[in-house]
Amino acid sequence: MNKLLSFVSTPQAFPDIKAAELRRQDFKEIYGDFDPRTAAIQASRCSQCGVPFCQIHCPLGNNIPDWLKLTAEGRLEEAYWMSSATNTFPEICGRICPQDRLCEGNCVIEKDFESVTIGSVEKYITETAFQMGWVKPPRPASENGLSVGIVGAGPAGLAAADMLRRKGYEVHIYDRYDRVGGLLIYGIPNFKLEKHVVERRRALLEDAGIVFHLNFQVGKDASLEELRARHTSLLIATGVYKAREIDIPDTSLAGIFPALDYLIASNRVCLGDKVKEYDRGTLNAHGKHVVVIGGGDTAMDCVRTAVRQGAAHVTCLYRRDRANMPGSAREVKNAEAEGVEFLWLSAPKAFVGNRKVEKMLAVKMRLGTPDASGRQTAIPVENSQFTLRADMVIKALGFDAEDIPAAFGAPALKLSKWGTLAVDKNQMTTLPGVFAAGDIVRGASLVVWAIRDGRDAAAGMDAWMKSNHLRLRHPAA
Repeated sequence: MNKLLSFVSTPQAFPDIKAAELRRQDFKEIYGDFDPRTAAIQASRCSQCGVPFCQIHCPLGNNIPDWLKLTAEGRLEEAYWMSSATNTFPEICGRICPQDRLCEGNCVIEKDFESVTIGSVEKYITETAFQMGWVKPPRPASENGLSVGIVGAGPAGLAAADMLRRKGYEVHIYDRYDRVGGLLIYGIPNFKLEKHVVERRRALLEDAGIVFHLNFQVGKDASLEELRARHTSLLIATGVYKAREIDIPDTSLAGIFPALDYLIASNRVCLGDKVKEYDRGTLNAHGKHVVVIGGGDTAMDCVRTAVRQGAAHVTCLYRRDRANMPGSAREVKNAEAEGVEFLWLSAPKAFVGNRKVEKMLAVKMRLGTPDASGRQTAIPVENSQFTLRADMVIKALGFDAEDIPAAFGAPALKLSKWGTLAVDKNQMTTLPGVFAAGDIVRGASLVVWAIRDGRDAAAGMDAWMKSNHLRLRHPAA
């Protein structure tokens, strides 16, 4: 086998995927694993181009051509160390990153030969590393005697914790939920990310000495000032959970839910929790005609969850066309195969029902001139109204930040014009020694960006603490 440049003779290949009829029946991950030979062959398709656009378009700047080359040569332990040098959680990104929009979508061979299946190789490398015992807890060579507190046990907080623990800091993580992982646990369905993957990483962090304080609400169990007094530096990585609303009539009817409420209930059931809203059929799509409003990855998670819950029919309503949707094209393809109907260029106009939603009035849309963001505006088409049956409506319209200064009792925390926390170039807020990372700074975004932000915030915190505290504790002789 030619170790490199085999894309001219070797086709793109993915791991085996379960048939749509089978995967509709459970919440298990739909993709299998590469076997060693197939992974090496797929990795050998990398063109080793001089300007690696896959790496440039990866938020983490992963050294993708390098670890593809090492995989093609059978040097898997080196490939793992190369991959994990820039990515704190490669086993998670390999599963849930929208590679078709990032690395794979920008592969230079994509247009004529189809891209290397980078995400599947990344998952294969890391799963092999776990099996072989190469993945170790992030223990420091020595302790530095300083303590950091992190508010939020999602991907940004966990990535920062990993980096700071390696540098010798005592790390405490505070989270309002009862499990570690944030949206990795409660927002992303099992068919994309089985929860044992997250639990395995949590166990490593605990083995390293990181302390988790769960069911902990800042502003209730302790104020932000009290946490500042406990720790040398703080990181706020709470994410954004406030659902955006839609301004049309009768949104207060029963049977209309925010996406995250629906997904959290489903994930809790999959984790074995008793969820009364699910058991009573409220947050359960079984036997219902479900309409999901939105075109992002959260909407795709909702429609595919409804299918697995046994919905009678699932429709996704999106105001722009397929080419302009923000979600992963691969997720749309999987949803269509599982029986989801997509109504492109369509938007809700009103909900109809007697105390409970029964129908949705919708209208056709057309695309006009681009707005300030560069995306074409969606304009209603006159006299195009139509009706959909809707026993259950799920609003997947995105998320906004909560009012953190008010919730945390910290009015000195300043906000950006988008309502997220304002930070400087080192990700420090307007409170000295208090940093922020992830969606609470960036706005609702991808897990891979949260990991990047957490790592960057850890570097900023480390520099600030060394400058302001270690120098004072260890003055020059």
